[in-house]
Amino acid sequence: MWKKNGANGSSKSGATAPTPEAATSPIARLTHIGRSLSLKGDLHGEEDLFIEGQIEGKITVTKGSVTVGEKGRVQADIEATKIQVAGEVEGDLTGREQVVLLQTGRVHGNIKAKSVTLQNGAQFHGSIDMEFAGNGRESQASGVASGKSNGLTQGR
Repeated sequence: MWKKNGANGSSKSGATAPTPEAATSPIARLTHIGRSLSLKGDLHGEEDLFIEGQIEGKITVTKGSVTVGEKGRVQADIEATKIQVAGEVEGDLTGREQVVLLQTGRVHGNIKAKSVTLQNGAQFHGSIDMEFAGNGRESQASGVASGKSNGLTQGR
């Protein structure tokens, strides 16, 4: 019933391959950068990414989402299907579908997405460019905002 070797008859480690259920489970598709980790350089992938540590460079996730946790500190441009920020980001955010700044989130950079949400208390400095699909034209709501999302103020 169980084979010690892989499907092709050879195995370097003797470990069995993960089941198809494990390979497609949400947990198997999430990469976690923990609080004690610091990364400099470009990061590219297709898995969902959760950041609690520090990253400096560029982050591109082609088929997933990027979440910057409350302890996360990112100095990078981020491109993903969905982006959620609870920590701090210095760089531009490009969300193919959505960008959400949570109450504890702080962003210094530009946001481009079809849907942008700034929760009450989020801090944002930059411009927002929203593209609306399905109406045959590109509509932009571009402007410069600075301060907290519950009221614009000058400076930080």
